[in-house]
Amino acid sequence: MVKIWGLDLSEFTFAKFGSKNMWSTDFHRRRTKVIVYQLAMVFHVVSESVGTAALSDYVDQQNGIQRVHPGASEYNNDFIGVASYNIFVGIYVATIFGSGFFFDLIWPERAESLSVKRAWKACSVLACIMALADAIAMTVIVATRAAHITGISGAEAASVLAIVGGPHLVYRHNAYCVASVVLLWIGTVSTFASTFVMWEALSYIDHHGARSKTGKALAGNGADSTKSNTESSTPVV
Repeated sequence: MVKIWGLDLSEFTFAKFGSKNMWSTDFHRRRTKVIVYQLAMVFHVVSESVGTAALSDYVDQQNGIQRVHPGASEYNNDFIGVASYNIFVGIYVATIFGSGFFFDLIWPERAESLSVKRAWKACSVLACIMALADAIAMTVIVATRAAHITGISGAEAASVLAIVGGPHLVYRHNAYCVASVVLLWIGTVSTFASTFVMWEALSYIDHHGARSKTGKALAGNGADSTKSNTESSTPVV
């Protein structure tokens, strides 16, 4: 029986990714975790993907302007910066709650040391802070700012834009930018909900174990052969 960090690798089966296991009522908050964790991950990832499309469009537009008129340049650093940060936040949120989702499905009754539990809590709170900062910054920039062309006159800028094309210079008039903001706020709310559920579940596990009342009743009747947390697991450190 091979174990890594106290996790029995023999328990890893693809069957655990099936709907029967995901929607099982045997473990506390299993269904809630499946929903809110995935909402946080999906909406952040989709937001970063749409934002990346907008970012790429502005970079292409900037390069096109400089090719047509070498003395001209497009200032779009505000959106490029916040869109880049949005990518980082999306990856971070997906990593934290994706990991929680994965471990809860495969090793729901794993024993975790106090330091590991504190790490889960700290990382989830950090995800909330980062996501909220991201959402506020993205909202302010998209709602109030715009890219602008420097180095040439307004008439020349209009002529160059007619040749190059590309996204609208006013961010709020760019559908990709607006969509990224909307998706980001949904992801941020889901991140806060996921953090609350994670903290509540960790507290419940500390006092009652990983199984729900239904799961304990089934295990007591011999309907489930899974051993208890303390009997089958080595603490994860």
